[in-house]
Amino acid sequence: MVRLTVAVQAGGQSRRMGMDKSFVLFGGRPLIETVLEKVAGLGDELILITNEPDEYAHLDLPMYPDVYPDHGSLGGIYTAVYHAAHPHTLVVACDMPWLNRGLLRYMISLRDTADVIVPRWQKFPEPLHAIYSKACLPPIKTNLAAKRLKIIRFFPQVRVRYLEPEEIRRFDRDGRSFANINTPGDLAKFQA
Repeated sequence: MVRLTVAVQAGGQSRRMGMDKSFVLFGGRPLIETVLEKVAGLGDELILITNEPDEYAHLDLPMYPDVYPDHGSLGGIYTAVYHAAHPHTLVVACDMPWLNRGLLRYMISLRDTADVIVPRWQKFPEPLHAIYSKACLPPIKTNLAAKRLKIIRFFPQVRVRYLEPEEIRRFDRDGRSFANINTPGDLAKFQA
């Protein structure tokens, strides 16, 4: 078992979906269950970041509310890394049903090479499909305090290892790993 914390970001505002995305049925079961299955066994600690622990109690996982409430995804990443038992934390979102275990394992194998291991697909980083080290905590905290909530704003203050498309394609040809379900339209399209 790899000494790694895996953190699933659950809940959130889900404004565009109109309900908590975690519990949207996808393939006949809640999205969160699909995501948890995809990351099972990748690390020896699995935690859930949520401000609604009662909603997730049935999953029987350690849960942590945001250290800095109402600070978006960056606040969730901070919370995950802060509470992680290990130096590195794989952070994924609860609405990504096509996570690719081969790609995630490859990312995990690189965790000691940088403070952030993040795929870059179609020229954009995928920060909710990334590994963060404890070294990220001080710069993230500085950004949270200043209400600079764009995740990649702290990247210049740490060592970042980008996975480029040619690396990603060895595991995931079309970048499906990074697709998420944000709206009822997305759900209908992907269900079809």
